[in-house]
Amino acid sequence: MTTTGFSALARFTAKAGGVPDLRIAEYPGPLGIHDAAQIERNIGQALIDQIVDGLTRGHASAGEIMRAPDPRSIVFSGTAEEVSRHFIEQEWSDGLPVVAPTIERVEAFLKYTDRDPHERIAVLPSANLQATPWNVAVNAIMAGCLPAHLPLLLAVVEALGEERCSLNNIGSSSGIFPYVLVGGPIVDQLGIQRGPQLVSRNPNPAIGRAVGLIVRNIAGFRPGASYMGTFGYPLAVVLAEQKESPWPPLQVTQGRPAEESTVTVGVTNNWGSSPSPYATADKSGAQVALELLCREVVKKTRLFNFPAIGPEAEKIMLTLLLSPPVAKSLADAGYSSTDVKRYIHAHATMRLEDYDWVLRYTATMRTNAKERVDAGSLPPEFAGPPDSRVRVLSSPDLLHIIVCGDPHRNRVMVMEGGHTQPTTKAVRLPANWIDLLHAGSQRVAQADSGRRTNGSDS
Repeated sequence: MTTTGFSALARFTAKAGGVPDLRIAEYPGPLGIHDAAQIERNIGQALIDQIVDGLTRGHASAGEIMRAPDPRSIVFSGTAEEVSRHFIEQEWSDGLPVVAPTIERVEAFLKYTDRDPHERIAVLPSANLQATPWNVAVNAIMAGCLPAHLPLLLAVVEALGEERCSLNNIGSSSGIFPYVLVGGPIVDQLGIQRGPQLVSRNPNPAIGRAVGLIVRNIAGFRPGASYMGTFGYPLAVVLAEQKESPWPPLQVTQGRPAEESTVTVGVTNNWGSSPSPYATADKSGAQVALELLCREVVKKTRLFNFPAIGPEAEKIMLTLLLSPPVAKSLADAGYSSTDVKRYIHAHATMRLEDYDWVLRYTATMRTNAKERVDAGSLPPEFAGPPDSRVRVLSSPDLLHIIVCGDPHRNRVMVMEGGHTQPTTKAVRLPANWIDLLHAGSQRVAQADSGRRTNGSDS
């Protein structure tokens, strides 16, 4: 059973699971804003007959096994403009022009990995297609990446394929999109941005775009069909932590050594407000930053899930982006990153009456806090008087801290995500990695020299 707008997603998911003719009963309209009387009418007048028909019209059957096309086959020939137009028409592109993934370009990328071109790196839901060095390279080329970016993207694919990452839930109507945190020596080797405008400066946007194309073309998430963001999705975000961070990098908190090149994949459904904490006569900058972060946490749309406990607790993550001056002010005040998380857990609170309103009117369960306590999915404090204050986070472990961005600005951002947990993977580099980087640098220098010469001659 689906609601209007989700039937295409149901058919796509069924086909990917091997049941191409799954029966579907569609509830008409947006269920979330219908009252009980209208829901009852729609079930009686529209849904019941579809359910009976779907259950009695024979059995759904497994479809034929689809054979993967030859990866070396030529799917289109034409000018650069014609190639881009064709890829957009086929929904292989995100709507922007693409670099044509010719066989020669793919083979140039494959020199940057020791893996077999057709090795299965992961099977990505919801299309359940195999990600291989070959098709990952194709999407990287389309996005405008360099060959040296391939090992990093293969590690991203490994993370996306982990059950912990829960990629199959990324199509949520709340508009979840991936972010990738790059760590270790590869950050400087590839020039991944850490500072001002880090998600907007090369090579971060090209790598982020490649992640989005992989989610589209290998994982199979197509906007409006299986990628159901109500207002759409930005491009995937790629970033790196500042070297000047006073705390261990996130990969260390995820159990990886700091000297190892890694990627950490998470998700968020917001990239926006970045307020500034300022010191005042009565409060230090560190104290204001802590209070500001607590205020930001309670503004998030998935607030109704943050304090959940027990088997019904949904995986939630909150990623805190702190600019270096904010992190330094907190460290100078004696706070470790663990201390910051514990403070926010203890002090991100709101009136129970206000939380109950959020739970009743913005959550799908249409319930109240007392009922959730009785069901064992909220702690006992949520059964208190309406004017009592309750903690909105079930644990400090929901919080993850990244120090990044402009080293001269005092900004913070709280990114929320649902269904998933940050997933860290090591970047597997080829044996001749340093030689490849050196050769690539020489080619870039020669190309730059040629452009300067041509420019002066003209």
